[in-house]
Amino acid sequence: MAPLFWKLLAAACLAWYSSITVYVAVRGWKDIRDMLRKLNKTKNSVTSDE
Repeated sequence: MAPLFWKLLAAACLAWYSSITVYVAVRGWKDIRDMLRKLNKTKNSVTSDE
């Protein structure tokens, strides 16, 4: 009984950690993409003003 409990607990922890890692990676990728778009837009508006 005890070994099964620890295996299930370890599997649950790995699933939780994996899901959090994927969530953070996806949100970070979206934030970086948006930031690069804003920087590109700012760069284009500065160069067109010159």
